Amino acid sequence: MVEVPGPHGLYFIDLMPGSFLRGCPPSQGRRDEGPPTLCVIDAPYALSARPVTQQQWELVMGENPSKFTEGWTAGLRPVESVSRNDVASFVARLNTETNGRLGDRLGQYALPSEAEWEYAARAGTQGRWWFGDSDTDLDGFAWHAGNAGGITREVGQKGANPWGFQDMAGNVAEWCADGYHPVLDQRHAVQDPVHNATERGVLRGGAWYMESDSTRCASRHSAPYSARKDGFGFRLAWHPHVH
Repeated sequence: MVEVPGPHGLYFIDLMPGSFLRGCPPSQGRRDEGPPTLCVIDAPYALSARPVTQQQWELVMGENPSKFTEGWTAGLRPVESVSRNDVASFVARLNTETNGRLGDRLGQYALPSEAEWEYAARAGTQGRWWFGDSDTDLDGFAWHAGNAGGITREVGQKGANPWGFQDMAGNVAEWCADGYHPVLDQRHAVQDPVHNATERGVLRGGAWYMESDSTRCASRHSAPYSARKDGFGFRLAWHPHVH
């Protein structure tokens, strides 16, 4: 997988259509994480290789809402304490500023759907994590409650998954474009985000203060769209215009 340079030091990885088994069996996770559902990704997209950093947020928004701002490398930590509503403002500004371009290609930046997020996180694998089922290997890939030291950490310090994505487990839980629905059903079998009437959004990947189980590929958390926590961040998707 090749990293494609984007605006403000962001890098993206192009993803081709395919299918994967989404979610997990009851023995592996919570009730809202199953049953395993075949999900089809029918259109190409790109996803940022790492979460959006404090510096990248500030270049677009002109301010930094994050809690963990101490130290000269703070700008390389993921932006956090952002609600999904805040992220929507960031995405709108970035699209205006760039005209939706990624390099010389026309399209649009957005939050990834849950399906797009998990497709990238699994990277063709089917275990609890892309590296297998044992949380004894997690330290090599994630910042979590057992090793983060009570703070977020600079992005890109841990091992990548087979497709080149870093920090898909731990560091910050990442907002997705979906409204939260507590059951995986046929709406979760497609690439598009699930829209419903609730004001709760979905976060994936787990955060620096969460135990290992919350960083699994299938793990889901939900929060109101207005919620800001020091473990809530995001990564960006980019969708090409269809000719």
